[in-house]
Amino acid sequence: MNPVVAEVESSIPPFNRTIMDSIASMPKQGGYSTSGSANQQLLRAVITSDGILRVDASRAIPSYCSEATYLVFLKTLARLQQQGLTLSPETLKSLRPAGQPDGVGIWGRWNANGPGTARLFHELGLGNNFSDLNRARPGDFLKIFWTDQIGASEHGHSVIFLGTESRNGMPCLRFWSSNLHEGYGEKTVPLSRIRRMLFSRLESPENINRPLPNRDGYLSRLERISSTPEEMEIQCGLIR
Repeated sequence: MNPVVAEVESSIPPFNRTIMDSIASMPKQGGYSTSGSANQQLLRAVITSDGILRVDASRAIPSYCSEATYLVFLKTLARLQQQGLTLSPETLKSLRPAGQPDGVGIWGRWNANGPGTARLFHELGLGNNFSDLNRARPGDFLKIFWTDQIGASEHGHSVIFLGTESRNGMPCLRFWSSNLHEGYGEKTVPLSRIRRMLFSRLESPENINRPLPNRDGYLSRLERISSTPEEMEIQCGLIR
């Protein structure tokens, strides 16, 4: 193995490896849609019965970005459950994406405007959030902000970080998600297109069983108003 590749491989955190394995088991392409039908397909893809979490992502076609990363998150929990992770009956019920509005429940947080995933990670203690690209490793969840706006007027993308590379001398970011037009798959964009990044690293998956308030007021508000970068960092534990 190339020494550089070996060094990168050895630096990938343990749960990130499981996330990467979950990505490898996801469908390819399938189209992109944020329609009500896509949400119904998402619900059909998540099965919780006999105390077991199962994910059949082939049912979730077409898809959209936060749906794609959430299914990978659930697939990762399902793999960890097979390895001994306990998921309580209450947790299994709460993981189902049943159309919860922004800021409500687990899915309503993940799918919210702004730092949905990072806010969930901070609330439950699932792992650390950070904005330094130099700390990022393949398998980190990532919210990309294409503009300065955070919240109601934002343009963003929920993805999973794969790495960086240079294309024609231009530094680029590689990620996996459900991408516009094509659906599930990898994409590479110039770093110059990205205004802000917020990474979330899964480190304590057992904390998914912690109690969570039904509604997060901060994320719920972001349907209607905007947030500042400073407020977002405080809400996600970057500033203490």
